[in-house]
Amino acid sequence: MTLSPLVRFRVWLRLFLLQGSWNFERLQGLGFFFSLYPALQKLYRDEQLQEISREHARYFNTHPYLAASIVGAVLQMEEMRSRDEEPAVGIQEFKEMVAAPYAAVGDALFWGGLRPVVAAIALLFAVKGIVLAPLIFLVLFNLITMWFRVFGFIHGYRTGIRSMEFLQHHHLPDWAIRTKETAVVLLGGLGAFMVFQQLQLDALPKALGFLVIPLVIMLGLCARRGVSVLVLVLVTTAVIVFINLFGIDLTAWL
Repeated sequence: MTLSPLVRFRVWLRLFLLQGSWNFERLQGLGFFFSLYPALQKLYRDEQLQEISREHARYFNTHPYLAASIVGAVLQMEEMRSRDEEPAVGIQEFKEMVAAPYAAVGDALFWGGLRPVVAAIALLFAVKGIVLAPLIFLVLFNLITMWFRVFGFIHGYRTGIRSMEFLQHHHLPDWAIRTKETAVVLLGGLGAFMVFQQLQLDALPKALGFLVIPLVIMLGLCARRGVSVLVLVLVTTAVIVFINLFGIDLTAWL
């Protein structure tokens, strides 16, 4: 049996509630089962449905933005099993095999890289006085993550077990590193922009702006030594807010 587009859409939509029943025993297991249930109802009946439902309600944990790819692949494998066709790898074995790598890459890419980059971009708008900076952050971040939710699910359903190649094919581990480096560069650029802007307002030589170079080097060294880029973004934001709230004149120190 092949699932209809409507059933697949219902499964995908339920993935937004993947962590709605998160608990310390099964983590995302109940959410995973809840997402799959519309498809399982179509594929199985009675005792077989109960048995497979219990199977999918077990322990499961991965990154929520990459879970769509796993669910899509599991849907294809469940279709095969409902036709008495055995996949090359058992469904539970597949879930256990990909969950941890997807979680590790997802944490590095989305939490450690993408979120700080988008936060730094929003800060650039904020220091220009654009009040929609928080909205810019939300739109940019969610547009990118939505791409992974949508196309990850489609790719997983089309390729099944071969969806494991998704991480390597799209070089996601490399992108995780590049986004972190980009966040550091943006933070350095933000610092330089603020210094030059202040120098211009106070009619001071712009050459003094090169004093920000040690700050950029320090941020880069901190990132390379394992300091969270998100922490660097938060510290930079706190310093900016503190300076603006208390009207501190940095040029008086020069």
